[in-house]
Amino acid sequence: MNNMIEQMLNARDPHSIDDKKNSIKEIVQEIILCGLSRAGFFHKAAFYGGTALRIFHGLDRFSEDLDFSLITPDTDFSLDDYLPVLEKELLTYGFNFKAENKVKSQSSDILSAFVKGNTREHILLCYADERLAGSVIGSELIKIKFEVDTTPPMFATYEKQFRLVPVPYEINLYDMPSLFAGKIHAVICRSWKNRVKGRDLYDYIYYLSKDTPVNLKHLNARLIDSGYEGAYEDMPLEEIKEILYRRFENIDYSQARSDVLPFIREPSSLDIWSQDFFKATTTKLTSI
Repeated sequence: MNNMIEQMLNARDPHSIDDKKNSIKEIVQEIILCGLSRAGFFHKAAFYGGTALRIFHGLDRFSEDLDFSLITPDTDFSLDDYLPVLEKELLTYGFNFKAENKVKSQSSDILSAFVKGNTREHILLCYADERLAGSVIGSELIKIKFEVDTTPPMFATYEKQFRLVPVPYEINLYDMPSLFAGKIHAVICRSWKNRVKGRDLYDYIYYLSKDTPVNLKHLNARLIDSGYEGAYEDMPLEEIKEILYRRFENIDYSQARSDVLPFIREPSSLDIWSQDFFKATTTKLTSI
């Protein structure tokens, strides 16, 4: 196994089989980011979402997907030139993954792709544990989904960051207030249907714990872009808070806890979750 990959695995100290699978996914995510950087992707796009928060700002939960946004809208943008680069980059470190566009049944401004590799094969590669690999169904795949918004809402602001592993590279990503705007938009607008996405709530509290102000102009642009009823360009923060209060009154917190539990290591941090807790913490929300 590649020495750098071994170093990255040791830094994660996984215990359960799920921890080990997630550790492989996290390393694959970082190799993908490195490959995209070396291919010039971040001259056109920026990284955002939960995985960006984990890798660059220390979010203490596993995040599955990679989310990107073009800096300048471009409906002709394609991922085709980048997918072979990702396969080659991963193979450099011994990872046998296939990168494929996701074909959608209807037109969308969001481009999607998957990077897929056999779970058993990569358990053996990373942990050399035949017993552990044998407990995995032979057809099971490690999948990393990534999406690119080709017509993003306006007023996001960005920062450049550097990573040293697997090799030094530079990345362009949303700054914390703009990341927070995306998360608040998800809390307000995401269609949870019959299963509350507790990961949104977990991340929301993480931003507040870091005293992160929200990029209000970008949040309002996102609300307008998604057709949220009553949204307008100069909606003040106090009105956003009222929307959040109403949202928190209609959440099944037991379901929310169940959703996020597989992704965190400190389940007791969720014990306090309730309507009153989220409303009280939201009073501390500030904006820029």
